Amino acid sequence: MRQSVFGHSFMVKSRVAGIRQSRFKPFNKGVDTMTNKKKLDRDADFEIQFYEGILQHAPDFIEALIALGDLYTRKGWYSKGLDLDRKLSSLRPEDPFILYNLACSYSLVNDVSRSLASIKFAIRLGYDHLDYLEKDPDLVNLRQDQRFKDFFARLRKKRDLQTK
Repeated sequence: MRQSVFGHSFMVKSRVAGIRQSRFKPFNKGVDTMTNKKKLDRDADFEIQFYEGILQHAPDFIEALIALGDLYTRKGWYSKGLDLDRKLSSLRPEDPFILYNLACSYSLVNDVSRSLASIKFAIRLGYDHLDYLEKDPDLVNLRQDQRFKDFFARLRKKRDLQTK
């Protein structure tokens, strides 16, 4: 799951350490879940159009780029999400959450080498939600890589020694 360091008013959600609370909850227990999914898809499509419109006028608007990247990823449009994450990382090259999202996008398109480089850089810059990193579904491809397993084992060992 992508992570964010801001809250925005259009899509009411907050994310802390990868735990997302979203306004996309079941509307009512008696309503067919397929109806809910269609409504959610329409909402996401509307939000995508909204943010794309904003970015036509303000192409470097960080919050709109982050929100749109999240929407693209949720829709399964991983390449589009990756393009936005690359742009964000050029606008905020030392933001650990943006680099974490970049690692997620690389993992989703199965570019494990770049995902590993991005996650290492994010951690070096202060990303420290290791428990979440271990279970984030966007990082499945990365976690299967032996280089990541070795890196993560060293990182955990170092962290455990520091907490003793």
